[in-house]
Amino acid sequence: MFATNPFAALSTTIPPAVMQAYVVIMIVLVLAGTLFDVWHKGSARYFFDNWRKSKSKGSQQLGGGELVSIAVQTAVVDVLASGEFCNARRRVAHLLTMYGFLIYVLTTAVMVFAYPTPARPTPDIVTHLWWIGGLMVLVGGYWFWFFIRADVAAEGQSPFRIMQADLFILSLLASVTLGLIWAWLQSRGSAAAGVFFGLYIIATTALFGSVPWSKFAHMFFKPAAAFEKRVTYANGSRSNLPAPADKPEQFGSARELPRHY
Repeated sequence: MFATNPFAALSTTIPPAVMQAYVVIMIVLVLAGTLFDVWHKGSARYFFDNWRKSKSKGSQQLGGGELVSIAVQTAVVDVLASGEFCNARRRVAHLLTMYGFLIYVLTTAVMVFAYPTPARPTPDIVTHLWWIGGLMVLVGGYWFWFFIRADVAAEGQSPFRIMQADLFILSLLASVTLGLIWAWLQSRGSAAAGVFFGLYIIATTALFGSVPWSKFAHMFFKPAAAFEKRVTYANGSRSNLPAPADKPEQFGSARELPRHY
């Protein structure tokens, strides 16, 4: 099962060109949805306005080398290590989901475009990574949904309350869960595989087609916002803010207050 490319097996009923066209359409939906989100919410304008204000208010000018250093810190701490999270459980759950999703999506594209039929055997490492990535998403996502997000009950909110912000995590979990179930059923020759494949396509389309209404696009905005924040601290434009109380954030920047998500 773990060594089988489910999309290659599917090529006997659905032409590879159709599967490849679907993947391209999903990519276009993400790009179009992100651009719409930028335009509708004014995210890019807000970012550049803040950038200009911070430069004018800053007590010192930053050189190219300093900006590169800040960009590297942003990439390593804020992006790769998710240093914005002060809660260790939330951080681990986020990293599992993020890296699992990247592995899952990339290996899906490799299997669909490079090994679309059984005539081109898929390397075991690719199929194994597809399963590992999917399982990482499920562990991180369900851990967050049932054991971390439920903490909102301590704030007087129902743990069963669903908001628009939950659209991304719910559609992601539905897509990956149904995808893995479909692949497992298909490997066993179950007649139910077709039903779960249809549900998988619906959930996946919802995931990539709902970018303007979900938090999907935030993964593109957050690095820019984190970079801008570090620059404002470095050039002194935020030097008039109160110092962090008690202890600095454990995992993020030592200069910013902990934030709970």
